[in-house]
Amino acid sequence: MELVTRNFWWPGITKKVRQYVEGCDFCQQNKNQVAVPAGKLMPNKAPEKPWMHITADFITKLPLAQGYDAILVVCDWLTKIAHCHEPPNSPKSIFIFLFFFFSF
Repeated sequence: MELVTRNFWWPGITKKVRQYVEGCDFCQQNKNQVAVPAGKLMPNKAPEKPWMHITADFITKLPLAQGYDAILVVCDWLTKIAHCHEPPNSPKSIFIFLFFFFSF
């Protein structure tokens, strides 16, 4: 704002400059950051034993195969072993997921 008002002035200049900057893609991408830096990155604590921390993902809207269009993928953080045997709505996959989830 200071740079503009050094050479120009008209009634409502602050409002017009603010509107211009808010509507300019280049200005929005290159303006200064006002947030405090996040700090140093800290690594996640590694699990102590297998299957202590798992991720579970449903992959849906797949092409129909053997009557199913989705799969359940369960992955261990420590060993990086993934289990993906049955479609997610089958009794076997529900049992496998509950066994791994509640066994530790």
